[in-house]
Amino acid sequence: MESYSITNESGFVPQNEQFENGGTMREADKRMYYIVSPNSFAYNPARINVGSIGYQNTAKNVIVSSLYEVFKTTEDIDDRLLWHWFKSPDFQKLIVQLQEGGVRLYFYYDKLCMGEVALPEIEEQRKIGQFHDTLDTLITLHQRMCVFFGSMVRIRMDSPLAFAWEQRKLEEYLSVSSEKNADDAYDKTDVLSVSGDYGIVNQIEFQGRSFAGVSVSNYGVVRTGDVVYTKSPLNSNPYGIIKTNKGKTGIVSTLYAVYRPKENTYPDFVQTYFEQHARMNNYMHPLVNKGAKNDMKVSSENALKGYVIFPNYEEQKAISEYFAVIDDLITLHQRKLKHTKNNK
Repeated sequence: MESYSITNESGFVPQNEQFENGGTMREADKRMYYIVSPNSFAYNPARINVGSIGYQNTAKNVIVSSLYEVFKTTEDIDDRLLWHWFKSPDFQKLIVQLQEGGVRLYFYYDKLCMGEVALPEIEEQRKIGQFHDTLDTLITLHQRMCVFFGSMVRIRMDSPLAFAWEQRKLEEYLSVSSEKNADDAYDKTDVLSVSGDYGIVNQIEFQGRSFAGVSVSNYGVVRTGDVVYTKSPLNSNPYGIIKTNKGKTGIVSTLYAVYRPKENTYPDFVQTYFEQHARMNNYMHPLVNKGAKNDMKVSSENALKGYVIFPNYEEQKAISEYFAVIDDLITLHQRKLKHTKNNK
């Protein structure tokens, strides 16, 4: 009989798939392995807290290590409903309450049997189990759609057509903006921040408060369509991020670099071009020196000295609008995924 392992993500998995050529367990003595018949559960008592449980729904018997706990249910229990309960917070609470051990904690079968779960009649159990199966299918569908559209976004600027575009310095598309809030035309309610996920946002509207200093007179003015470079590391972006202001006019700290697009530049395309982390990092790496405090030693002007490959204005506009639709589809499926998970 074929040897199986149990993983957090996939449940029962053939050892040859989980480990190359069966891994170190290939030559193990399997005489003490448990035979697991179809419609059985098995779990790792040392890893059940992270979801290491599986349901054997193949049409054959398999074997698993004697380290696993293996059991079947009685006829008055619907396996699918019980499976979903094993993935619920209630089951996690039971594990925390009853697991035992020292450095490593275990949740053996005798502890599992001490747990209590309220169940309706078998027919209603089946309906509930089928309902949760349907929700799982929807969740998987939306996850796949998010991955699909996300993949399109990642490759959008790597089309073979891009190689026909002309290579020029970024300063041919953007110019440094020196416009300051000198006359206090804008106040703290107009201060903007740059978010990797949400772009340029109003601090108060997005974060509930302003983080500006006492005076904002020297803050840079960011008009609709202007491009902002953070000039500092941001989470997984070691060379900062570049975003286009798609909202109303506001002001930003002097820590940011503000640029005005030239006539040959469609503003949204600049953000689209630099949204790939690898492209942003490859562009900025030769231009930036990091100081001892991990601050960026790059002037607003010097950040424009690198080379980019942009198409003409009309192509920039068409590409930006096309991938704005893709981004909307990603957002739509993420919302549907969240809604489905909440319903579950």
